[in-house]
Amino acid sequence: MPSKYDFPAVILAGGKSQRMGEDKALLPFGGEKSMALYQYHKLTKLFSQVYLSSKSAKFGFDAPIIYDLYPQSSPLVALLSIFGTLMCKKVFILSVDTPLVNESQIVHIIDAYGKNDVAVIAQTSDGIHPLCGLYTFEAMPKATQLYTQNNHKLKTLLDNIQTRKVYFDESEYFVNLNYMSEYLNYKKLLTS
Repeated sequence: MPSKYDFPAVILAGGKSQRMGEDKALLPFGGEKSMALYQYHKLTKLFSQVYLSSKSAKFGFDAPIIYDLYPQSSPLVALLSIFGTLMCKKVFILSVDTPLVNESQIVHIIDAYGKNDVAVIAQTSDGIHPLCGLYTFEAMPKATQLYTQNNHKLKTLLDNIQTRKVYFDESEYFVNLNYMSEYLNYKKLLTS
């Protein structure tokens, strides 16, 4: 395992959780009082700085928050807000609702980064996983352009920048816990 990376990681936790029926970031998971805290503890083992991206300070533990700089809620807004706030050259982002992504997979994605890459993201047989990957500041001009066109799809951004896709066989690790049934099933699997 490498020593801590000197660039930040950000947990995206600003979604509305409409399909879950309650804020998924605040649901208990993996022995922690919330999924947000579970992800935070995982990433602090790898990164010297870990932030939460959100519209509000709702988490109940002490962690720096990056607030959305725009009124809309979307991963693109989060990405623009992250780079607009941190002024960093690169950042690793991970969605709060993918708690099964493990440290070795994160390291594998980062190790795949090459000097011409603007983004490096996970891919499985289910498709690409834009909310598990490394993004560089070079993505910002295209991200800003898409925002002005009201196109908030990260897939469109990734299709228009130099993106490296890192393939993983284990698609179950990258599942998004969007529904209460999924959350309860994976929570039970983890504790059994």
